[in-house]
Amino acid sequence: MSFLRSFPPPGSAEGLRQQQPDTEAVLNGKGLGTGTLYIAESRLSWLDGSGLGFSLEYPTISLHAVSRDLNAYPREHLYVMVNAKFGEESKESVADEEEEDSDDDIEPISEFRFVPSDKSALEAMFTAMCECQALHPDPEDEDSDDYDGDEYDVEAHEQGQGDIPTFYTYEEGLSHLTAEGQATLERLEGMLSQSVSSQYNMAGVRTEDSVRDYEDGMEVDTTPTVAGQFEDADVDH
Repeated sequence: MSFLRSFPPPGSAEGLRQQQPDTEAVLNGKGLGTGTLYIAESRLSWLDGSGLGFSLEYPTISLHAVSRDLNAYPREHLYVMVNAKFGEESKESVADEEEEDSDDDIEPISEFRFVPSDKSALEAMFTAMCECQALHPDPEDEDSDDYDGDEYDVEAHEQGQGDIPTFYTYEEGLSHLTAEGQATLERLEGMLSQSVSSQYNMAGVRTEDSVRDYEDGMEVDTTPTVAGQFEDADVDH
């Protein structure tokens, strides 16, 4: 394929963590041949016997995992998903972008499978990938941790400069409410008191108070839930 090129393999200077010979590389279902996989701190590289290969930059790798599902692929391998296109597909993607502006937000995806002849090496390959990937955090994740709000300048306020934030007690806050705000507060307090008064009748729990209040009406069923009733339910955590 056209994206294969010749380059020196990464060595100790680039933080080589794992070198796995006799490893087949597969790109989007197309075999690229058998060669050596180099997992280094700087990049992930693969070279065939003639010295041709490719390198993947860690920021472009969105997913890597050990795949043992023989229904998905006939051999166990290291699966790597990359946010880029390679080879002939990269040329096609450029043409598609020029013709369809509506697809600009769709990121290109390529799937690599690295199949070692010795499948017992997969765990070491995965561990090395995790360690190297951790050295290249996503800049967007770091930016999301930044606080965008205004900071409180203690020295400026001690010197009488800047705006001092105003805080109210509950009683003081009520006096600052508009008529609409007071009406909303009263409505919320009414809803809260109604919720508290009905708490004994919630979730199938029946107390003496709830029986007394509803002895002329329908009572909540207190039959214990059968054990294992929801064992097969899917729960999102």
